[in-house]
Amino acid sequence: MTERSLVLVKPDGVQRLLVGRVIARFEDRGLRLVGLKLVHVDRDFAERHYAVHREQPFFAGLVAFITSGPLVAMALEGPNAISVVRAMVGATRPWESAPGTIRGDFALEVGQNLIHASDGPETAAAELALWFPEGTLSYPREIDRWVLGPAS
Repeated sequence: MTERSLVLVKPDGVQRLLVGRVIARFEDRGLRLVGLKLVHVDRDFAERHYAVHREQPFFAGLVAFITSGPLVAMALEGPNAISVVRAMVGATRPWESAPGTIRGDFALEVGQNLIHASDGPETAAAELALWFPEGTLSYPREIDRWVLGPAS
């Protein structure tokens, strides 16, 4: 089933010059990039993004961190994209992330875990609407028949 997922390369990933490497991993896997932007979000926007965590003690820290510098927001599309992306990202706690995952390879601390990914279809739909109100693109790729098979 084709899905779309939001992925954010957080300010620490941008500052550490990992954006290209992160995007390349998703493209190498066969996911299609259908939205991409470099943004510096303000407090109001960050609070809307993290609204589900508003009552948690770590909410203020999440908001402060995501507003601390520019980040890259992307929309990725592909079969089971949400699960594929989550597996590639790794566990929230980097020390629990397997080598080969983005967090397992590049992160040490939960506060600087480099990346955010939608955790389910409803979350993905809401996050994509928030981050890409203008919508995302759809386009054919010649490589899809080699990645997804002849029916693509």
